[in-house]
Amino acid sequence: MATELTQAHKDQLSKWIDSTKNHKFTLLYKISRDGCVAPTFHSLCDNKGPTVTVLYNTDKSVYGAYTAVSWHSNGAYSVDAKAFLFKLEYNGTAQPMKFPNKTGGTSAIYGDASYGPTFGGHDLHSFSATVNKSGNNFPLNGNTNAFGGTYDVQGQNYNSVMNGHLQVLDLEVYSIEEQELLQKPWIRNVDWSRKFEEEVKNKVATYKPLPGLDLQQARILLVGQVGAGKSSYFNTINSIFRGHISAQANAGSAEHSLTTSYRTYQVRDGYAGKSLNFRLCDTRGLEEDQGLDDHEIGYLLEGHVPDRYKFNPAVPLSPDALGFVKNPTMSDRIHCVAFVLDGSTVDVIPEKVMERIKSMQLRMNQRGIPQVVLLTKIDRICEEISNDISKVFFSPRMKDCVDRVSMVMGLPRSHILPVKNYESEVELDQNINILSLLSLRRILNFADDYLYNTLDEIELDKVQHIKIRERN
Repeated sequence: MATELTQAHKDQLSKWIDSTKNHKFTLLYKISRDGCVAPTFHSLCDNKGPTVTVLYNTDKSVYGAYTAVSWHSNGAYSVDAKAFLFKLEYNGTAQPMKFPNKTGGTSAIYGDASYGPTFGGHDLHSFSATVNKSGNNFPLNGNTNAFGGTYDVQGQNYNSVMNGHLQVLDLEVYSIEEQELLQKPWIRNVDWSRKFEEEVKNKVATYKPLPGLDLQQARILLVGQVGAGKSSYFNTINSIFRGHISAQANAGSAEHSLTTSYRTYQVRDGYAGKSLNFRLCDTRGLEEDQGLDDHEIGYLLEGHVPDRYKFNPAVPLSPDALGFVKNPTMSDRIHCVAFVLDGSTVDVIPEKVMERIKSMQLRMNQRGIPQVVLLTKIDRICEEISNDISKVFFSPRMKDCVDRVSMVMGLPRSHILPVKNYESEVELDQNINILSLLSLRRILNFADDYLYNTLDEIELDKVQHIKIRERN
């Protein structure tokens, strides 16, 4: 079990603290690192302003408390109407609940030199003096004798929040600071104008694959977890060029992937217009126990899978399948892969799904196929972005999310592309269009990189054949 706050945890706590603000979490104290010693807690946490205390117990439950006032060692209570207790997970399952102060802020926290973090009188007293580690956990010597006395626990109790014990893997205290939008964008300053939208749209519309390869359309493979927004990304791009909201690809939320067939979607410029020189190839969504396997992704990358091939989890794709392309050409192959990740849940991607993605990346790297990440649902990451998409590159939370995805995926930050798909909108939005078009233009540039490498290989092969003939 991870014993530090995930971004999802921080986002939830930030909303509870003040839903109109972003907050920066800075780790001040961690008992597995600093020792479970009350004076150490106070030396690191006193007079530091608002803090969050988080406990991770041996039953995979995560709970704690927030206070807007500073810790102290005065042997007295502090008033804080903003203080609250909370639980984030119970037995490893997300169960977020906030328990506000019900006494008008009186007895919100208790500061004493011999006490660890203590809330109420005492709803949650974490520990006293020194607690030594026992095996893999700390058997805290505090108590929750008055749980629900100062804070409104809404029918919850010591057992339903803390599993009836105070044996923890870790306890952390974070300082909380309001985080403003950045003064300068963390990526080039995008021009959010109608003129710029038309410029980028025209570059995409006039795109042509590298000559010399007998290739009419670049192929972009969309891969991602169920519900991340693969089909919605195609619908968004399609909407931009159709001039109205389109739902050509089946998209939405379901327990299992709504996409069951391999589709090589074309985008047309306007109603009954010409097909543009790329295809967005949609696949079934990844799940822990379903989705593309290693053999299927290999066949897709090599161009063996025909359009509209229907995946069957019970019957893996093989060369004997109906329509299997036995001798694929450059036009059939994939030239760039876009992993589609839900930006609001990147911290909780199932381990098995991440293992599948890493295995796929290995096969892509072996073939020299470039990869990007389309980071979707960015309006759920940050309140400012939800209110105004053009703030995306000024948001420190968005920047942190991009940095984390870059590290997890092993890709440069420039390969992580934030987008907002059309979901609830009924009319086109200029800022959504610009962000989506910028992502597609970047993807097409990466596809060209792959084609340049392929052309170099072909030309090198020709030179080698000429040398062989000359020797003979």
